[in-house]
Amino acid sequence: MTIFEVRKLLASIPRKTSPLDVLPVSLLKDCAEFFAPAIITLANLSLQTGKFPARFKSAQVLPLLKKAGLDRLLPVNYRPISNLSTVSKVLERLLLARLRPNLTNPKNFSKRQSAYRQGHSTETALLDVLDSVHTATDSKELTLLIGLDLSAAFDTVYHSTLTKRLQTEFGVSGTALSWIQSYLQDRTQFVKLGQHRSSKTTLEVGVPHGSVIGPLLFGVYCSPVADVIASHGVRCHQYADDTQLHQAMN
Repeated sequence: MTIFEVRKLLASIPRKTSPLDVLPVSLLKDCAEFFAPAIITLANLSLQTGKFPARFKSAQVLPLLKKAGLDRLLPVNYRPISNLSTVSKVLERLLLARLRPNLTNPKNFSKRQSAYRQGHSTETALLDVLDSVHTATDSKELTLLIGLDLSAAFDTVYHSTLTKRLQTEFGVSGTALSWIQSYLQDRTQFVKLGQHRSSKTTLEVGVPHGSVIGPLLFGVYCSPVADVIASHGVRCHQYADDTQLHQAMN
């Protein structure tokens, strides 16, 4: 890990400042040559000890109405937007750059997952499903398509299951595994709306909303789903928490 890597990372992040930031992001970016050495020292210390800084484990949640016209009195109509510290996201990106090649290796990561890895997108997911449908049509077969969608997907992750999966299926161990465990454990969040603020709540399950590494960890967590579906002779394709089951039939 080098100062150049941190400076390049600071240059690429947007200038939007989180309400949890001590300093505005514009100052971090404009004075990157001064802040980069401090950030890299913190990052190296965090990775060497396998501990994620405790002060970065809290999120401020802003509830936003999913769309205009919905009943404002129903909590289910709100999307929780989590704000995390900018420096914490920088630390996440530094680790993600080192974990991603191993976690997204085709030998481990679901081949039917089009999210969270380079060269895959909603377009590849759509093309795969359409190709299957068109192939069935050419053979004068019908295709049954079922769409599955997890509600509050990131909140469904059990830390113990994720940790075991990282060890046994993805070969993550030692300090790297300790860092991820530390990153997930003892996290808190509070809701702030206008001048009103709730008390902090400890999160016992789930990966942080709005985080950098959270989506990839979720992908690792649900990676075996495609194998379970395939074992029943059904084809599928995944994009994040959306799963398309499709089966050709006469």
